[in-house]
Amino acid sequence: MKLLVTNIARNLSKEDFEKVFAKFGPLQECTLVLDSKTQKSKGFGFVVIEDEALAQKAIELVNGRLVNGQKIKVKKSQ
Repeated sequence: MKLLVTNIARNLSKEDFEKVFAKFGPLQECTLVLDSKTQKSKGFGFVVIEDEALAQKAIELVNGRLVNGQKIKVKKSQ
C-alpha cells in the first residue's frame, strides 16, 4: 500500500523519515520529496509498505504524531 505523508518538517532528513516507518516492516519505497536547490524537504513524501495490515497500522500510529515539532499526516495515497 502506498502512503502519502504530509506536513513534514522542512529540516527532517531522509534517514529520519525512513526511521519513522521502518518499524512497520520492510519498506518497498520511502521517498522524501526534496527541493532541488536547497535539498531540504518540500513537506511531503511517500512510503510503500507491501503488507496492507502493517500499512494500516502505520496510518493509525503515525498519523497526527509529532515528528521534528510538526504533526505529520498519513493517509492512503490515491
